[in-house]
Amino acid sequence: MTAIDYSPKANGQQNPAITHADLVVYGKIFTCERLRVGDGTPGMNYQTVEAFAVKDGKYVYVGDKEGAKAFIEAGKTEVLDYTGKGLVMPSCGNGHAHYSMGFALPLVGTIVSGENDPEKFLKEILPAAVQKARDTKATTVFGFGWNYLGFMENMPTRQQLDAICSDIPIYFADDEGHKGLANTLCLINAGIMKADGTVLKKGKDIRGGEIVMGPDGTPTGLLKEQAGTYTRSFLDNERLYTVDVAKINMAKIQEHLLSEGYTMYIDGWCNYFYNNNFYKAAQQMDKAGDMKFVLGMNYEIESWMDVDEALEKAAAVQKYATTRVKTNWLKLFMDGTVEGGTGFVEPLYPDGHQGIANWTEEELTDITRKTNEKGMTMHVHTMGNKAVNYVVSAYVNGGKDDMRNTVVHVRNVIASDYQRMADHNVHVVSGMLWHHCPSWAAGYIRENGLAPKGIEDKSYPMKTYFDRGITMTSHTDFPATSGSPDDPFGIMEIAVTGVLHGEDGTPWWPEELLTREQAITAMTINVAKQMFVENERGSISVGKYADFLLVNKDVLSCPVTEIHEARPVATYFEGEKVFG
Repeated sequence: MTAIDYSPKANGQQNPAITHADLVVYGKIFTCERLRVGDGTPGMNYQTVEAFAVKDGKYVYVGDKEGAKAFIEAGKTEVLDYTGKGLVMPSCGNGHAHYSMGFALPLVGTIVSGENDPEKFLKEILPAAVQKARDTKATTVFGFGWNYLGFMENMPTRQQLDAICSDIPIYFADDEGHKGLANTLCLINAGIMKADGTVLKKGKDIRGGEIVMGPDGTPTGLLKEQAGTYTRSFLDNERLYTVDVAKINMAKIQEHLLSEGYTMYIDGWCNYFYNNNFYKAAQQMDKAGDMKFVLGMNYEIESWMDVDEALEKAAAVQKYATTRVKTNWLKLFMDGTVEGGTGFVEPLYPDGHQGIANWTEEELTDITRKTNEKGMTMHVHTMGNKAVNYVVSAYVNGGKDDMRNTVVHVRNVIASDYQRMADHNVHVVSGMLWHHCPSWAAGYIRENGLAPKGIEDKSYPMKTYFDRGITMTSHTDFPATSGSPDDPFGIMEIAVTGVLHGEDGTPWWPEELLTREQAITAMTINVAKQMFVENERGSISVGKYADFLLVNKDVLSCPVTEIHEARPVATYFEGEKVFG
């Protein structure tokens, strides 16, 4: 790239080899590039310009309006004047979500609304799902979305599921994906029990999970954490999720992403159905010229698997990488969720338990070493502060700093771990969207012992990462959004105010709130860094791909309580309008 002077006196960045542009845009343009200070290093202030020019999908000029005029050639250059209409900014990235799963579920199964209770599930939803399976000759009744808190007082049992269908395996995951309900045949196929009722696995026999047992000494059908992923692996997944279904799924994901302003996205679990069909669909889509975003793909390994065998499978999917399909991430679950009682925490929960740790620190260190040596980056689900501590230690002792190993969600952090993250280039995918709660929530969490004492409303730090020089990105974790927004601007308002629009809440942990510029940084250039494409994307700079948004509101200056109203009027990818 051409050396650029970012100082305020500069007329603009320019590629001198280009004489005319395909597109010139005028407006208030937030570049997400920092202004340079006297010695050429990035300062604290961000650059806002009046115009840019695009040629062959890349920025060739960024600067003032007068300088852009030189790139206009009559009849060849499209001129788009967005002055006074809102904000022009880099398109956004989503550092971790499960669109591959969320958009697949309506294609292969049944969605349960979080408002549905057990009675409606058993009387209406499940019978309809079974009938659908029989009509289509499906070999699995699959679903997603029931709410644990809404079901826990009257949790459906495998016997109740059997009464509706006993000859097809049933598996329904909850809305967080951390628990599942299964009928007896599903448990039999997974080797948890025999047809005659003999119990083969119980309690915590499956590492990292729990098979909930009933008073009769047999499984109830409720599976927690890795007991659920283990059971799902025995479904007829190849028939449930084919390459053709994955292609349809991929098109739906792209349409959704572009409509919300995302052109970079890391999928958190690309082998969710325990096959490589999502990888194959992504490769085929890009080779056909239909990929209009950059996709990062995680291969997940479960704690009950043979690690070395699974690592070889994870390395093998590198063959599906293309220009816009990046396959170099390995995903692990370190713990569960703090409020769900399975976060790995210190101090302990009020009742004395510590949560679930799926791996020891030594195992994580060994896996990190092997993964980084294969050229892959670690991407680990961590919620509790002790989980973060174990993972950071593994990265420090076994990892390579240039691999940008990542911790994901991160509800809490032990204070001393911030410096270790900074020193070893650990990246954080933050649950910015969850940095809010109703006004009664902290008291409810405290009274019911759902989090260790003192951190009831101290969750999802943000500002500290910026203060310590740690690269932090935003994610949505869709479909496990738990009532939080999936779009960048809804998330941005939470990150800036600590309050979800329309919620009766007070600012959640205000010391950790971000500035507007920091929130945009977490959604743009920092996601590009997480994806190793910061030299190509993530900001408006000469030589980079022209991935940008026309936003209907100036989110840098509008009232903070209106940020959530912002929407992309148009999304551009590599200079092409792909949504609008």
